[in-house]
Amino acid sequence: MGNGAHYAAVRPDRDSQPVRRFECFTADLYRLADWFESCGVKTVALQSTGAYWIPLYDILEERGFEVYLVNARHTKNLLGRKSDVQESQWLLKLHTYGLLNNSSQPPSKIRILRSYWRQRLQHVTGAATCVQRVQKALTQMNIQLANVISDLSGVTGQLIVPAIIAGERDPQKLAELSHPRIQASREEIAKSLEGNWRQELIFVLQQEIEMYDNLPATGHRMRPAITEAPARFCRYRPIASEGSTTALPPKKKKKQNKNNPHFHLADELERITGVDLTVSESRCGEA
Repeated sequence: MGNGAHYAAVRPDRDSQPVRRFECFTADLYRLADWFESCGVKTVALQSTGAYWIPLYDILEERGFEVYLVNARHTKNLLGRKSDVQESQWLLKLHTYGLLNNSSQPPSKIRILRSYWRQRLQHVTGAATCVQRVQKALTQMNIQLANVISDLSGVTGQLIVPAIIAGERDPQKLAELSHPRIQASREEIAKSLEGNWRQELIFVLQQEIEMYDNLPATGHRMRPAITEAPARFCRYRPIASEGSTTALPPKKKKKQNKNNPHFHLADELERITGVDLTVSESRCGEA
């Protein structure tokens, strides 16, 4: 598998040209699948490289092929110089003898939900990175606000940092913006807000706060996609009415982290599918 082209090999008795090169355009991937069908191929081994295998994997899976996703580290023991043609032939030989292990790959319907969830994780990670950069810029100006409040992304930090960006430099006025429940005294907070105000670092603060403010809105827009995805591929199971014997037993709720979604994904999936997917994903089709 490659970025510009894929090399495929079948047994010599299946085609007069058993090794072929296919480009990575979608039309060429369908042509590759057609060639496999014409050669009577039932199983295909793909050597995973980056993300180049994903489009072809999806097409072959839709066509009904049994696809083996093979770790490239398990097939690199071919001595001498290796060309793409030799690589495909070597992969064919190993697969013919049953020497390749198939990597664990969830069903396509589960991969849909995983893509949404991973995208949301990127937003959460991006927000944490913004907070770290804000703290770094404050430290470079010797603004020790992070040492007197527990979290710059809390209420106090979200009031004081934008005020600094807006041009406020009086430590006493900035300290008055702190939340009453902050354990540090106003004098201590004001003392931490005395530093070297550098214009380039103020600009960095402004950029990071703008990015941080945009991430929550993006995350909220993802909520419908995450909650509706399971309903598209599993039969809907209505919520049991009160007093019904079929009602699911209540589960103990854990303390929510502020970055966690505002709903319990495992409970939502079990309500829709009737199966606890955290125990066995393969039982989703039985719901």
